[in-house]
Amino acid sequence: CCECVAYDDSQCRIKEGDYVVLKRGGIFKAVQIQLKKKVIFEKQWFFLDNAVGHLYSTAFEIAACGSLSLSFFVRSLCVSADVKEAGTDNRNIVDDGKSQKLTRDDIETLKEQGLKGQEIIQQLIDNSSTFKDKTEYAQDKYIKKKKKKYENIVTILKPSCRILAMMYHGREPSKICHLRYDALAQMLTLANIHAGSKVLVFETCSGLVLGSVMERMGGYGSVIQMYPGGDPLRPGVQSFGFPAHFHDMLHEFPISRVNALLAGTLDTTGKDPSAGTANILFKNLQDLYRAQERKVKLEEKRKRMAAAAALLEGRNADGLIIASRFHPCPVLLGLLKFLSPSRPFVIYSQYKEPLIECYTKLKEHGGTVSLRLTDTWLRHYQVLPNRTHPMLLMSGGGGYILSGTTVSTDGPKATGPQRADKPAPKRLKLTDTDR
Repeated sequence: CCECVAYDDSQCRIKEGDYVVLKRGGIFKAVQIQLKKKVIFEKQWFFLDNAVGHLYSTAFEIAACGSLSLSFFVRSLCVSADVKEAGTDNRNIVDDGKSQKLTRDDIETLKEQGLKGQEIIQQLIDNSSTFKDKTEYAQDKYIKKKKKKYENIVTILKPSCRILAMMYHGREPSKICHLRYDALAQMLTLANIHAGSKVLVFETCSGLVLGSVMERMGGYGSVIQMYPGGDPLRPGVQSFGFPAHFHDMLHEFPISRVNALLAGTLDTTGKDPSAGTANILFKNLQDLYRAQERKVKLEEKRKRMAAAAALLEGRNADGLIIASRFHPCPVLLGLLKFLSPSRPFVIYSQYKEPLIECYTKLKEHGGTVSLRLTDTWLRHYQVLPNRTHPMLLMSGGGGYILSGTTVSTDGPKATGPQRADKPAPKRLKLTDTDR
């Protein structure tokens, strides 16, 4: 007999402390579930207390007091039978602002009475003198426009690389170097990101690319972040809401120390420069505590750098991803030395000129094959009955991607003296022409 196993949906339910993404229309925002904390989203404030315990992708309606309640709205607004009449065309409709009988004060009064968004929209339809004369398509467009204005519906989503990429690209594209989610998907595929691999990541996209790599690997393997400056910046990784064991696979190494590591002169056991200040008299205990905290942080940073250096010394990484606002050519030539032969690498740039220079340098240096420089093109389509067509507004460009594969430049070594035997000359057949 088959043994029944109970399905555990705890991972699919919203819990306190989880990082979630709020969605309203095409607008996204990443927040953390905290009880009794006011959240402001699209000029509205509310609390997320009532969302705890519900499934992800649940739609909630925002009440006047800021609390959330389950929304049982129907996508197509149910109007009465006599309102379902539609005209044949809109040629006789004049937009003079006199077709709506309700004034702004009347609508505000309805809101104060506690009417929901659907009920307000129904009142607008009933008090419109031209709604019946509109075509069916125009009526749907009118209802959609009023829904966007009066329905206070917010959907809580579970964070993923696609949703967060859409959020960043829609709100602050400059923070992720205008990286679009379709280009991000191509980068993860071309770099062959999978569980159990060792991947090098150099990015200045607020941690979006780094978090996407960690999500694809599922907590298994090693991810080494090569960062510029003093400390790594990855605010986007926090929005993914990874479990604690995901961060055990993350390592960090400063890009400024790569040349020292390649030359074998990297000192990972150096003493703390503040260690000789033990005999200095501090003005107060607060300065002493700050010095001790700084010393502990520097020691932890040194240990993390030593652990990352140990992983890099083997020069057996399985992949490399670069997505940065800096010029990628010197970074690429330095980090390629840490890859094993027959391993993929991917470089993203908002502009094609830096990648063309990288392509030329790689061709000159050798050691790479299957070099491809591509750009991504994406256009959304509206799919509705008798109204399927491409959207008029689209993204102008999704950046450029240079991909390739490393190969070994060391030829096979000869085990003994080899003799190059020349082939025997081919004998020519002579014909006697005197006969």
